[in-house]
Amino acid sequence: MPLKRHHKWMIGGVSGFLILTIIANSLLIYVLYGQLQLSYNSLEKDIIGLQADTQSKFNSLTKNLIQTKESLSSLDVELGSINQEVDLLKTSASEDFSGIIEESIKSVVTIRTNVGQGTGFIIASEGYIVTNSHVLAGSSEVYALTYNQEAIEAEFIGYNKQFDIALLKIPGRYEKLSLGNSNDIQIGEKVIAIGNPLGLQFSVSEGIVSGVHRQGPSQIEAYVQTDAALNPGNSGGPLINKQGEVIGINNFKIGGGESLGFALESNYIKDTTNSISEEFLGETLI
Repeated sequence: MPLKRHHKWMIGGVSGFLILTIIANSLLIYVLYGQLQLSYNSLEKDIIGLQADTQSKFNSLTKNLIQTKESLSSLDVELGSINQEVDLLKTSASEDFSGIIEESIKSVVTIRTNVGQGTGFIIASEGYIVTNSHVLAGSSEVYALTYNQEAIEAEFIGYNKQFDIALLKIPGRYEKLSLGNSNDIQIGEKVIAIGNPLGLQFSVSEGIVSGVHRQGPSQIEAYVQTDAALNPGNSGGPLINKQGEVIGINNFKIGGGESLGFALESNYIKDTTNSISEEFLGETLI
């Protein structure tokens, strides 16, 4: 039986709708596939980036671990080297200082900042350290490296610009150095300077007192003159007599001459340090 005209229209409409639906779905699938492909490419790129970043961080961590291990090994070697140097110094020093070096050096510290380094020494057993204030100039971090090779962050207490004295503190208890009476210093008496010249930790040089009450940068006659070798890095270290007492804090040298070093006399160290501690701590230390 032949189809009627309206039946043909219905069949054609349904077929057209189905064809359009298939075409639309195909386009939609194509668009979705394109978006998925873009997302996949982006995800793959992110994964590659993360892998590279992870590998870089892993390499950096590995490098840091190796450096830390090498540093620890170096520290053991350095500590052993310092002990050997002390033994050599005791052997080579004059009889006056053969026993003093071993006792005194334990109370001396290397001062390291983010801009330079110098020397300091324990002035009170609670961990108070005296050094030159110019050693700390321009710094934002200060560490004290003890004789046992412990690098300890130091607290800045205060300073006196006139006499170039600064007071620091590290936690713990330590052996201190005693101050002698600088009024008793004799020209010609033997002394040693302990310090960190040119980065050579805990170096000792021996000499004599060449003069007393010399004028310094502050125009005050408050300095001991010595021919004990002083170099950059010695600043803030102790000048010690044969009784094991600190008679000065090594401060500066005259660059154009030989063996012309100067240390602030111990009585000024005492008065200045107590002045700083009274102002900032409310007590005297020495």
